[in-house]
Amino acid sequence: MNNNHNKDYTTTYTEDSIRSLEGIEHIRLRPSMYIGDVGIRGLHHLVYEVIDNSVDEALAGFCNKIWIKIHKDGFISVIDNGRGIPIGIHKKEGKSALEVVMTKVGAGGKFDKNSYKVSGGLHGVGISCVNALSKKLTVTIYREGKIYQQEYYKGKPIYSVKCIGNTNKIGTKIHYLVDNSIFNNITYDYEILSTRLKELSFLNKGLHLFLEDERNNKKESFLSENGLREYITILDKDQVPITKNVILIEGEKENTIVEVAMQYNTSYKARIYSYVNNINTYEGGTHISGFRRSLTRTLKKYTDVYVSKDKKVELTGDDFREGITAIISVRVMDPQFEGQTKTKLSNHEVGGIVDKIVGEKLNNYLEENPIDRKKIIDKIILAAKARQAARKARELIQKKNPIISGILPGKLADCSFNNPENCEIYLVEGDSAGGTAKQGRDRNFQAILPLRGKILNVEKAMQYKIFENEEIKNIFTSLGVSIGTEEDQKVLNIKKLRYNKIIIMTDADIDGSHISTLILTLFFRYMKPLIEKGHIYIATPPLYLIRKGNYSKYAWNDQERENIVKKLGERKYVNIQRYKGLGEMNAEQLWDTTMNPKNRTLRKVNIENYTEADRIFSILMGDDVPPRRNFIEKNAIYARIDV
Repeated sequence: MNNNHNKDYTTTYTEDSIRSLEGIEHIRLRPSMYIGDVGIRGLHHLVYEVIDNSVDEALAGFCNKIWIKIHKDGFISVIDNGRGIPIGIHKKEGKSALEVVMTKVGAGGKFDKNSYKVSGGLHGVGISCVNALSKKLTVTIYREGKIYQQEYYKGKPIYSVKCIGNTNKIGTKIHYLVDNSIFNNITYDYEILSTRLKELSFLNKGLHLFLEDERNNKKESFLSENGLREYITILDKDQVPITKNVILIEGEKENTIVEVAMQYNTSYKARIYSYVNNINTYEGGTHISGFRRSLTRTLKKYTDVYVSKDKKVELTGDDFREGITAIISVRVMDPQFEGQTKTKLSNHEVGGIVDKIVGEKLNNYLEENPIDRKKIIDKIILAAKARQAARKARELIQKKNPIISGILPGKLADCSFNNPENCEIYLVEGDSAGGTAKQGRDRNFQAILPLRGKILNVEKAMQYKIFENEEIKNIFTSLGVSIGTEEDQKVLNIKKLRYNKIIIMTDADIDGSHISTLILTLFFRYMKPLIEKGHIYIATPPLYLIRKGNYSKYAWNDQERENIVKKLGERKYVNIQRYKGLGEMNAEQLWDTTMNPKNRTLRKVNIENYTEADRIFSILMGDDVPPRRNFIEKNAIYARIDV
């Protein structure tokens, strides 16, 4: 940890900067209230929280290196070369400011405007949350020529802060082991952490992040000199850009820093990623509203000339955004969040600031780059014409919606219960398997919708083609959901959703996986709220039926098969049937293994990282073959091959 910063940090960040808000006793009792859950997501969220504290030092200009290590013994350590948490006595609490930070919810320099202009973290929950949910935690501070240390057991200090030596380093080291009596899984996923660090490097250009995994001697470092400009080129590498340059917008107003990178491509969808103080605000907020307003208003000045010539074209905000990939990153002094997962920015003033900065800088770019301007305007006009065709197709769906017309698709075998909470629908590959599922189901609460072959790949299709597709219309109509527009924030209306569980059931082979991915792409691109609210599941039919005499048992993977065969003894008397399709099972077998709630295994679909999910769908289902080939080659080791 080399100190290459010349700022006088001792006068701006001292024990007096630390404000205490409340105790942490509640965290161990109700951890999910603070970190979302105690599964894989919550486990990694704690690592993010420690890293975010160090990133906040970088945002304040006092840190440029962060080291993260996954230890063999389950510990995590995060070291930075920032100022080091103050260790002096806190006036109000009468104890070391370091202990206050580590043991009081929301205590920290983030609440003192002289110490931090902006900060990320769990919206004020802080490092104390990590401490509370750790079995052991040691914090080491390198500050003012000394090394200070304090250890904690389940959030409580074992001893007071003590000086253990001299140093010429500065920074903070957090070394902790999560409490396995709280977390049901304490195995860290390298890729999840790697993806977050990569994201942080783009959002904080010049910040050097190092990741090391002692379990397999894996090391990686992340550094981006060009920040969001570089991020856009990576996010858009599978798209065909229509403009020569990435448009970069930077500005500051009223202590709010705005950074935007954007580029138009030939695709038919808008991809807008937003961050507030490094937090991914995937629910949107005022900064997104400001960006959209500014984009529409600025470009409308140029499109009005064309529209006046062609009276048939009517433009909406959607048209101005079609084919855009944009990243909006704002640094806000006092961010306010709302929404179910606290990832929607609600600061009213930020919308106006983003609107003004983007409008001014984008207008300058368009004036100075007439060729790019012409290409963007042509794209917008084309989008408007396609949208009008899509609206006509969409209206057909609305007319066929059962809520309006009372007419359900003929292929749908509905259930008899009326309360959606108790109902579920299976989207089944093929009419044959659909027929078996209809015979095997419980008609009271299980509905079956057979799908003929592979549905349309929505990643490659224009919107109006999607809404004209018979199979897709049947899915919308059966579910009882209706489509609005992005403009009125009603991308999908699920108020009249007819089933609580929507279960994708396909063959356990390559084709089945492809069909499952096509359906998931449809849900991700056009029915995302259904995933976000936990309605989408994937059925897991067994791969094998093992028989010996009168004995029979199912196996869902190769390991289970081997264990069963081993248990049965001599292999020559054992019959192993490999199921390649749902149609190979009779109705009773399908019910027993895949549809009976008492026996079945359903995999719930959720979105861990929106940016990464978007990228993978683009690779797998987009037009470009080389990225898909690379992805398959890289991940082939995890795939099961059917011979």
